[in-house]
Amino acid sequence: MNSHPPSASPPGSSSPANARDKSGTALTVQPARRRWGGWVVLLVVLASGYGIWAVWGRRKDASGLPGGTGMNGTNLGPMAVPVILGRVQEKDVPIYADGLGTVQAFTTATVRARVEGLLLKVGFREGQDVQEGDVLAQIDPEPFRITVAQVEAKRAQDEAQLQNARLDLVRNQGLITNAIVSRQVLDTAQALVDQLAATVQSDQAAIDSARIQLGYTTVRAPISGRTGLRQMDAGNMVRAGDSNGLVVITQLKPISVVFTLPQPTFAEIQRRTKEGDLGVLALDRDNKSLLATGQLTVIDNQIDVATGTIKLKATFPNEDLRLWPGQFVNVRLRLTTRTQAAVVPASVIQRGPEGVFAFVIDAENKASIRLVKVGQMDDGQALIENGLKPGELVVVDGQYRLQPGSLVRPVEAGGAGPNGGGQKGRGPASPGGVETNRGSLR
Repeated sequence: MNSHPPSASPPGSSSPANARDKSGTALTVQPARRRWGGWVVLLVVLASGYGIWAVWGRRKDASGLPGGTGMNGTNLGPMAVPVILGRVQEKDVPIYADGLGTVQAFTTATVRARVEGLLLKVGFREGQDVQEGDVLAQIDPEPFRITVAQVEAKRAQDEAQLQNARLDLVRNQGLITNAIVSRQVLDTAQALVDQLAATVQSDQAAIDSARIQLGYTTVRAPISGRTGLRQMDAGNMVRAGDSNGLVVITQLKPISVVFTLPQPTFAEIQRRTKEGDLGVLALDRDNKSLLATGQLTVIDNQIDVATGTIKLKATFPNEDLRLWPGQFVNVRLRLTTRTQAAVVPASVIQRGPEGVFAFVIDAENKASIRLVKVGQMDDGQALIENGLKPGELVVVDGQYRLQPGSLVRPVEAGGAGPNGGGQKGRGPASPGGVETNRGSLR
């Protein structure tokens, strides 16, 4: 029969409840889970204290938020929505009609040889600016000089015969009075003189033609402009019928831009042209970099029925050669200038189910929705036809958290933004015509 009680551990067991020292005295040992429980309690107490401290500190910071005072000096509190504000400005705004255009040379000439012969010399460099009359090439002139000598000799021969015929005519006129020769002989002599005189005149025309052909052996620039790529080198035979020619010359100063505008703008353009010249701006493909300023010169005599557009041409001085033939540009035709117009940044304009609107801030720093009519969006500016007045406060940034009646807190553009963080990279808060708030709006 087992002498150990049921609850006792077997001999040799290392249970902590039955641990003994060397003298045999029993030792009291705490279970491990009791030690872990103490640590958990301690952590809970620390977390609760940190939460209380964070809430107290946040309330304290909220009560002293920078820029948290309204226009009346009252503290708006942490519930106010941080936004960037600005005032509607009043300024003169030009009204433009925008189109896409192509730059064309004012004048283009393909230089071709007018006579056939051996090309002895090319007298220009590719891309060189030349003036009208400058020598561009030299064709072998010797065959044409020989032709001139031949027709000159032929004229001398005919002139000698004419001189002899005239002497015979004078003799016959003296003999006809004495009835020595008949009237028929006199008429024949007169006809011969007339015939030889016509022959001499024809010879002179042949000489003039041969000299012109000789002059064509020196190829000259027909217009002033810039040469393109050379189409033929010296040592080749040139012919008057060559389609490519020797070189193409384009006139770059001045230069033209051909562009199209929608048909509805045609009536306005006609009315404005009667008042004076219309200015035209040529911009790069980014629609921001101004390339040149010119004048409208031509309105096409018909509207394209296929596209419903009207074609126009503007002329630019192009002194700095920023316009080049074949270049695509954005064209802005200035129709008029709207004076004392209300202008806000484009970011002020919002769109909703009821139409285009803006958030307006009243004297109590409360936001309200105002329906507006936008006349033109240009260069980050919105021209307001109606709905806003100069001097009113509008929300430039931070509208996505606003509702009608929301309290707002003005912040600086580079400071704490509507999201509570910085707004680096957003650029100025007031592009193109709004006076942006800087701090308190008192």
